[in-house]
This record gives sequence, structure tokens and C-alpha cells, in this order.
Amino acid sequence: MLIPSGERVTLAEGAKVSVQFRLGGNFTVIGAFGLARIAGADFDALGEPSAPEGAVLPKESASSGSSSVAEAAEAGGADASSAAGADSSAKAEPPENANHKFPMPSSEDLWSVAKTVYDPEIPVNIVDLGLVYRLEPVEEADAEGNVIRIVYVDMTLTAPGCALGPMIADDLKSRLESVPGIDRAKVEIVWDPPWNQDMISEEGKMILGLV
Repeated sequence: MLIPSGERVTLAEGAKVSVQFRLGGNFTVIGAFGLARIAGADFDALGEPSAPEGAVLPKESASSGSSSVAEAAEAGGADASSAAGADSSAKAEPPENANHKFPMPSSEDLWSVAKTVYDPEIPVNIVDLGLVYRLEPVEEADAEGNVIRIVYVDMTLTAPGCALGPMIADDLKSRLESVPGIDRAKVEIVWDPPWNQDMISEEGKMILGLV
């Protein structure tokens, strides 16, 4: 995906690139085309020996048994609802109920998961960039009366014209939905209040050389 246009392209075999970042489970590379983001799962196409930390890999390649919620999300998250291998003739629980065998993750855990998502142009996670305004886990009933756990997120972008916004929002949504005990995530991009550099955390400012 070209940065900042968001256009999806296929790089020709043999094209020379330099890896700028290995963050959020993806690569940001630079070449004759400019900047581009390449999914961490495609590490072999870059000649890299392994995927970057937190890459979302195909299920058969993803590691299991993560020791924390954040690690589970960084590893791509095993689908908790698929863990039960019950006989098809047995009465199966709804996926939401099976998922609820896991406790509701704490807000602190979910904020840690959000810190695994990066703007591919900036080597700072979206939380320390100050892009996430709201992250709230709730339980509510769906149309069939089943209790579901949803994480509501309000986030913004560094600029309204950023073509990468939907990609960043999708990254965050998939990471949160990979957390055991969470059924869905709803990520909305908002513009109020407008983002400014004062919203960057001290740690983020240090990485960017702003302090």
C-alpha cells in the first residue's frame, strides 16, 4: 500500500527497497516509488528471515498460548470462539457465549492492545500519538437478545485528508476483535477535537525528537 495515497500496488520481483520501520507487525519500506507499507506476513517476499513482532500471520502459522492479552493481539489473536471442537451433532453454544468463557478484558489491557497499532508514516503507536480519544468496552444485547461484548472506539487522524485512515482503523478493529472475551469492535474516525502535536505523549515526543 503506497503512502500516503493508500493505493494498493504489486511491487515487481527484484525491486529494491529499504526497510524504514518494523512496527505494528508490518514493514514500512522506501524505494523508487516512494514509501509503502507491506504486511508483516509477506516477510519472505522481502527476503526477511522472519515476520516483525506482532505480525498477523495465517492461523496455521500464528503462535498459540500467548501469555497476555496484548501478546495475543500482537500475534494476530486466536479466535476464541473456534477453540471448542464440539461434535457437530452436539448442541453448540452461540459463538458469543463460547467467547465469554474468557473474562471481559480490562480497559488497561485493551489500551495496551491499541498501542500495537501504528501509523505507517510515523514510528509512534496511535495511542502515544494521541489519536485514540475513547476506548470503552461494554456489554449489551443484540437483536436476538444475546449478550455481546463490544469495544467502542473514537479515534482521529493527524490530518483529515489522510488516505491511510481506514487502514489504521481496520488494523485497530482487527487487533481488538482478536482479544479473547471480545466479540466486536466498532471504530469510528472523528474530527472533534482536532488533533494537534500537544496530544502526543511525552514518550512519543521523545521518539520524534520534539523534546
